[in-house]
Amino acid sequence: MSATRVFVARLAGCGVYDPAGDRVGKVVDVLMLYRKTVAPRISGMIVEIPGRRRVFVPISRVTAITPGQVMTTGLIDLRRFNQRGQEVRAIGEMLGRRVKILEDGASATIEDFAVEQNGKGDWVLTEFFLRKPKQGLAFGRGKTLFAGWKEVAEEQQSAVDQEAQQLLAAYGELRPADLATAVMNLPDERMLAVAGELDDEKLADLLEELHGEDQIGIINQLSSERAAEVLDLMEPDDAADLLATLPADKSEALLSLIDEDEAEDIRSLMQYEALTAGGLMTNEPVICSADTTVAEAMAKIRRRQVPQVLAAQLFVTMPPFEATTGKYLGVVHFQKLLRYPPNERLGNLLDTELEPVSPDTPIDQIHRFLASYDLVSLPVVDEQNRVLGVVTVDDVLDHLLPGDWRNDESEVNSNG
Repeated sequence: MSATRVFVARLAGCGVYDPAGDRVGKVVDVLMLYRKTVAPRISGMIVEIPGRRRVFVPISRVTAITPGQVMTTGLIDLRRFNQRGQEVRAIGEMLGRRVKILEDGASATIEDFAVEQNGKGDWVLTEFFLRKPKQGLAFGRGKTLFAGWKEVAEEQQSAVDQEAQQLLAAYGELRPADLATAVMNLPDERMLAVAGELDDEKLADLLEELHGEDQIGIINQLSSERAAEVLDLMEPDDAADLLATLPADKSEALLSLIDEDEAEDIRSLMQYEALTAGGLMTNEPVICSADTTVAEAMAKIRRRQVPQVLAAQLFVTMPPFEATTGKYLGVVHFQKLLRYPPNERLGNLLDTELEPVSPDTPIDQIHRFLASYDLVSLPVVDEQNRVLGVVTVDDVLDHLLPGDWRNDESEVNSNG
């Protein structure tokens, strides 16, 4: 192998490649056979391949580990990974554990550890990278040190006592959807601990990707004030879906703590049936006037806060230019903006053939419209042809896929 000493936490998210150099997936975790009296050895890697399927790649099929990438023989068993009794996830379960340093009896936390290949070709844990607790009132963090496997002893503790910051350090660069998949595979107590360590913006992104009991479990552990802050940062349609699952009194109590305008947007969405255009839509589409120029429209969708799926289409209406708008005039596709000079007005670029839907349009009709006309979103209008919001393809998919689709990768890619 290219490297004879590897720090495990740095492998999270690394690309996995076949001999031809084609990317076949990414490392999610490293699987170890845990033995308390003998140093644990790596048995393989958990790799996520296209279709969000997680598979096991034995260490014997890893030919090289270099910075940022893992090379394999190209032979991958596509059966879904299932963890066995003696197996431990190095990143998900070992990072953050507390150990006692035998030399001085001090306590420390595992932030990373090195594995090396021995004479038999096995990859075994050889050295820990540890951090001691912060002393006194000093700023910063505690001192760090390296210690060998035989120089420490594990302290008994529950999963919730393991430092969630270590997982966040390992998974910190993951996109919200990938972070959601990662935390869903953790024990419940540890999942809640990780969620509690996220800042409000990242926690809002995570909650938008989770559903059902996971969302409720996290929101219930937050203080009312923090829960309201996080809900305020979520997309209104996602916040409305979450609040609809809570008891009415708690839902109303949280809404009373949210910014008044934002709370009104959420309440307006909660009045619609769940599997209808009104229940699926977001009321924050990109809306412009017919006099808006291409340059002005491009500036609007360049804003960081605008999700990609909403930036793909701009809706042109009469004033006012936020939901509920004036009369709907048509839509302009982002690709069309690229073909015209900056001073061209949107009124000259309108697609008037895209038929909007009403709030009570059922989801089965919506996904047929999206599929039939290769659309990423549909405008939702009231009886006066005023835009109330927009239904996006990602929200439709969230409801069409089975509730446990993140864990059931085999269904997502059964033909792959």
